[in-house]
Amino acid sequence: MIAFGAIYTASADEGMWLPSLLDGQTIAKMRKEGLKLKAKDLYDINKASLNDAIVRFGGGCTGEMISPEGLLLTNHHCGYGQIQSHSSVQNDYLTYGFVAMNREQELPNPGLSVSFLREMRDVTADIEAGVPRDSIIARATAGTHYKASIQPLYYGNEHYMYIYEIFEDVRLVFAPPSAIGKFGGDTDNWMWPRHTGDFSMFRVYADKDGKPAKYSKDNVPYKPKRFLEIAGKGVKEGDFTFVYGFPGRTQQFLHSEAVRYLVERGNPNKIAIRDIRLDYMNKAAAESPEVRIKYAAKNASVANAWKKWQGEMLGLQRLGTVERKEREEAAFEKWAVGSEFAGVTTKLGDVYKELNELQFERDMYSEAALGSEMLRYLSTPAARRDSARFYKDYDAKLDEQITKDLFAYLVKVLPASKLPKGFSAQSKPTEELATEFAKLMTNDKLLALNKELDSLYKIYVRGLRKFKPTKEFYPDANSTLRVAFGKVAGYTPNDGVYFVPQTTIRGIIEKDNPEIYDYDVPQKLRDLAPANMDVPVAFIATNHTSGGNSGSPVLDANGRLIGLNFDRVWQGTMSDVEFDPSVCRNISMDVRYILFIVGQYGGAQHLIDEMVIR
Repeated sequence: MIAFGAIYTASADEGMWLPSLLDGQTIAKMRKEGLKLKAKDLYDINKASLNDAIVRFGGGCTGEMISPEGLLLTNHHCGYGQIQSHSSVQNDYLTYGFVAMNREQELPNPGLSVSFLREMRDVTADIEAGVPRDSIIARATAGTHYKASIQPLYYGNEHYMYIYEIFEDVRLVFAPPSAIGKFGGDTDNWMWPRHTGDFSMFRVYADKDGKPAKYSKDNVPYKPKRFLEIAGKGVKEGDFTFVYGFPGRTQQFLHSEAVRYLVERGNPNKIAIRDIRLDYMNKAAAESPEVRIKYAAKNASVANAWKKWQGEMLGLQRLGTVERKEREEAAFEKWAVGSEFAGVTTKLGDVYKELNELQFERDMYSEAALGSEMLRYLSTPAARRDSARFYKDYDAKLDEQITKDLFAYLVKVLPASKLPKGFSAQSKPTEELATEFAKLMTNDKLLALNKELDSLYKIYVRGLRKFKPTKEFYPDANSTLRVAFGKVAGYTPNDGVYFVPQTTIRGIIEKDNPEIYDYDVPQKLRDLAPANMDVPVAFIATNHTSGGNSGSPVLDANGRLIGLNFDRVWQGTMSDVEFDPSVCRNISMDVRYILFIVGQYGGAQHLIDEMVIR
């Protein structure tokens, strides 16, 4: 069993660190492990630094500038919605890929934006003094075109303001065919060894003065304050790496009762619901190319969390996280006797025991009821519905099949008193039914309990930091810019098995199977393979990543691009709650495979010529 002190003795590879606070223990650890740069090389508000090359891509991914002409690199799955929106049976860019051979061929993407973090500022004192957030933001952005938001850290014990410059003219430049960009499909998702070419390229445009602007044919490629150089020689096992991006959410301080809910009730039921959706989607996609294209992005989204939850659940069970946290909470309470922190973990447990039943109901409404596409559409206020967009990628027959089975699942797991009156598996999605479910999801008691949790966690986390005053705690991820670091390393998933940290084109050919859609290698890649078997495709490292890190640059000791983060290994998906350095690995595309696909496969040498490769 893990000793109590283990949770507080984090591996040097665990953590998602604030760029503005790297000076001190964190940068010292990074330099000890191999970093050649100083803290201000990574983040500096007074001059261009690496943070100026990193963007938040769309609503939930990361991207990076890789040329002085606004060329942007991110994951294929991050750009998937845009690639799909330009695709049709006649122009199937999902299947065959896309390359703009000149600037005029680059495709605009309405609604897509990228955000550069220009400054992060500690505003804790203002918040605690009661200064309104709007006033703080207005004062910071007055006279500028910047946007800002204030985010709590350490459950509200600190607050930081993030100031962004947001560009809205972002055009598609390059996408590999799905047989490369999604090679291995859902079978390989979250798995290692991996051979997926998960990347796409866009270009950021600005007005003639270099400022953000809506799409216009008069806009010009944006010249970033900083772009990443490419490390042409790549990496090897043991090399230092760091990831710079926007991780979505971690929950390292989660109470034992919350983890118990995840393992025993929440994840198992959500997985079962998505089993239903995926079974129908996959069958329909196999029977109809049109449905396959319509549902490609939806299928990928549903399957991604479905598989992640399975790995997370198994990982937490393997580590005995519930029991370990119970021991830690008991030790904390022993230390806290007579202090302002006494009893806080007990109070948290009591709230969770009441909240978990309400949370289960909400999870079922969200996953099962709103798993019906039509009901979800009707749940959107009429004024905000985009009917053209909805019906473009909608198949009524498929949705009817899914809806019937999802409604049957609801009837099975929830009592009639927790469902709309007269609801059954035969119910049809209507405006009235959507309204009824909306009322059920708006649960004031649930909101009140979550608010109480936030207050208790604020006390608990403040107490933990006093309990271990020499420990450098990192704040949970919250979709703000972070740095994680580690080394290229293999791992042992099972007894007697060791996974090396690098894959090559040789592995793609070994997996090639024209009878299976996800493993049907494009003929051109088959033709190129014999002379390029040893070209690296992907590698794993010990960097601590999460959702939102998709598309993040993986950098070497000198800050040069060596890879593109796109996944984690399945055995380590519990890292949002507990990081196990023995198996937690992030999966990245090797930049050498990106260059190979763009240049030799895609024939887009003009894009490589934009880059600086050293």
